[in-house]
Amino acid sequence: MATTSKGRKGKGPAAKLDRLIDEALVDAYGEEEQRTAFYTMLEDHLAMPFKTKVLGAEVTVQRVDLTDDAQIVAVCTRGRVRQAIPILELPLPDPPPVGADWIQAYRRWVRGAIGEND
Repeated sequence: MATTSKGRKGKGPAAKLDRLIDEALVDAYGEEEQRTAFYTMLEDHLAMPFKTKVLGAEVTVQRVDLTDDAQIVAVCTRGRVRQAIPILELPLPDPPPVGADWIQAYRRWVRGAIGEND
């Protein structure tokens, strides 16, 4: 997880995600700082609130949060019920909200797929 794609150039969706990963991690050292860097990018670039479906029910993603155990979660609401869903497991709507490419970049970083064509 703690790698970047520095020095790799390419085109297409995978290369774009690699560039976002590089941007997020430019000054982040160690996994905790890197995860916090992604959280900051999501907070800054992901258009919220937005609606999506979780287990067939429409929910509203109000915000992202970083838990005490360093997990990035989407804080979802449905009526008066609130639930934190790990951003790695959050289904994205079609079309996805502005900034959803940061979620995809984070997922790619977690998978360790940097520099690989998807």
